[in-house]
Amino acid sequence: MSENCEDNLHVSKVYNGDPNAFRYFIRKYKDLAFSVSVSIVKSEVIAEEVVQDAFLKAYRNIRKFNGSSKFSTWFYRIVVNVSLDAQKRQKKELLIYEENYDTEIPDDTFVLSLEAEERKLMITEALQRLPPNESLALRLFYLQEENLKDLAASTGWSESNAKVILHRARKSLFAVLKRFLKTKVN
Repeated sequence: MSENCEDNLHVSKVYNGDPNAFRYFIRKYKDLAFSVSVSIVKSEVIAEEVVQDAFLKAYRNIRKFNGSSKFSTWFYRIVVNVSLDAQKRQKKELLIYEENYDTEIPDDTFVLSLEAEERKLMITEALQRLPPNESLALRLFYLQEENLKDLAASTGWSESNAKVILHRARKSLFAVLKRFLKTKVN
């Protein structure tokens, strides 16, 4: 059974009043929803609250899901919106940095030379330092493996804007990783 069919089956069950059917969505999407939220709010505690709020909002509004997109795209759009609302409420000052970028994306062979666990920790830390929209774009595109069209639908960006943000995000990620490596070597 394809992912969409299985999702649609559980949507129908929720429509028909089966309260346990929504647990399927929680099990399936909780981890990535958390990752998406953390990329925006930059706080695990706030992200946990956001994910709970997003699931509650999805459950209450499931009748608005019309099936014109994948359930995951519809749900991640809710997560993004709730995360952005939480970010506004918290009025946190995010670490925004300015970097002079090369005109080309740097070669990523230096990242591949790191040990897997160290690489994972370094990338996670680097994603925390990126602006929310760039971190979100990278997480959805690479971790959720969404294509540009789905990325645009999940975030509310146009496809061309999603492409630009994704390009900038890659460059920003490489810049942050280069700085990490320089401080680690010195």
